[in-house]
Amino acid sequence: MAAELSQTRRLTRPMIGELIERHSLTPSRALGQNFLCEPGTVDKIVRLAGVEEGDRVIEIGPGLGSLTLGLADAGAQVIAIEADRYLLPGIREVLETAGLAHRVSLVHGDAMKLDWTTLVGGHDWKVVANLPYNVSTPLILDLLRDQPTLTDWLVMVQQEAGERLAAGSGSRTYGIPSVLLGYWASARIVDTVSNSVFLPRPRVSSALLKVHRHETLPISAPFDRYATLVRTGFNQRRKMLRRSLSALLTAEQMTAAGVDPTSRAEMLTPAQWGSLALL
Repeated sequence: MAAELSQTRRLTRPMIGELIERHSLTPSRALGQNFLCEPGTVDKIVRLAGVEEGDRVIEIGPGLGSLTLGLADAGAQVIAIEADRYLLPGIREVLETAGLAHRVSLVHGDAMKLDWTTLVGGHDWKVVANLPYNVSTPLILDLLRDQPTLTDWLVMVQQEAGERLAAGSGSRTYGIPSVLLGYWASARIVDTVSNSVFLPRPRVSSALLKVHRHETLPISAPFDRYATLVRTGFNQRRKMLRRSLSALLTAEQMTAAGVDPTSRAEMLTPAQWGSLALL
């Protein structure tokens, strides 16, 4: 493995199998550990993310380092955050063998609990990752809210979660995650990914989600007020807004904001939710 890895700087399925065996690892379904083992997919992710020499990149959930290698090989300075301490010796071995350890800072910790402000400083960062599927939606929404220096994202997520985050108003999958994300950023699915490129194979389909933070927020209402209205409206999504939001707004106020009070939550764009949140 060492000779091939030092030349190609990519992990293949047999190499990952060897690492799992040598380090006595058991991939955890609870932690969403499905290791990317197809070099072509790694190269596609790096290309779609637009990673270039000198970029600062955050990777959450690097596993054994398949994507980490691609990011570092493209010239990025990478912070790779891994919650499972048992994977750390394996990824260190991979990076050292490939001659890329100097470009990667490994952080052992839970991405949902880290001191992100200290970690990223005042610099702009890209987020490029195969996210643990069980925390992908809250992680994306929390970091968009709390960390303005995380500007551009290309993340692999469960396809269903990606569709919900990227959905537009009026669509079947449009809901609370779509509208909350729309306050901070725009999102779209740029590709789907076969489960055959993972070891072990996940039971769900995957998608690549591209997220771009708004340079200037298009919604001037306070986010907390916006989020309260959105959650209240969608928690009774089959009701008209004049009923579902009756404890927060009157029908007359909705009309004054340019929103039809007989509409349902899924028909409103983020901008329209923002208009209501100004009341």
